[in-house]
Amino acid sequence: MGNSALRAHVETAQKTGVFQLKDRGLTEFPSELQKLTSNLRTIDLSNNKIESLPPMIIGKFTLLKSLSLNNNKLTILPEELCNLKKLEMLSLNNNHLRELPSTFGQLAALKTLSLSGNQLRALPPQLCSLRHLDVVDLSKNQIRSIPDIVGELQVIELNLNQNQISQISVKISCCPRLKILRLEENCLELSMLPQSILSDSQICLLAVEGNLFEIKKLRELEGYDKYMERFTATKKKFA
Repeated sequence: MGNSALRAHVETAQKTGVFQLKDRGLTEFPSELQKLTSNLRTIDLSNNKIESLPPMIIGKFTLLKSLSLNNNKLTILPEELCNLKKLEMLSLNNNHLRELPSTFGQLAALKTLSLSGNQLRALPPQLCSLRHLDVVDLSKNQIRSIPDIVGELQVIELNLNQNQISQISVKISCCPRLKILRLEENCLELSMLPQSILSDSQICLLAVEGNLFEIKKLRELEGYDKYMERFTATKKKFA
């Protein structure tokens, strides 16, 4: 991509607060953006070949609310990313991430996090300290189990489709705001699905197709009628 074209994008972004440069084969984060650290509210660099984020620049976008880097080649996120105190939406689908920075819990304003199609092997514990997090997409990773810390998650929707999950902590029923739980295409036996999800949780949409049991067996479990009451009530609300 020519320098003049990039310059034009930077000039536009200076006025609009939005920098969008997708499908351009970029191999690195454009250094020109450091001129706009106090302007930008949105950055979208999806569908490129970016392998890393520059630590010295990325943490300086003090007004940034939305950052999209889907379909790149990121293997690691710098700690400095966690300085983005106003960031509400972070989308990193289809990269090569194995873990999140230890300071990830500092992204206090984060509402939506998309990490589908990465190489995470566990539920990142840092997510439990994010109090405003509404939606988390961890589908298409390599997660094998859901540990006790899940009970501290504040999310409304948790997508764990297409992982390798065979065990789920009963603490998932304690999530105070969890309404939608997606567990399709995992390795769950019916006996490994905590019954309290049905009887004692806030969950009103449970998606478990494509596991190691027939869906009709789920209907035979104790507490299923309570789950159906919540499901029906929610359906009516949005009808």
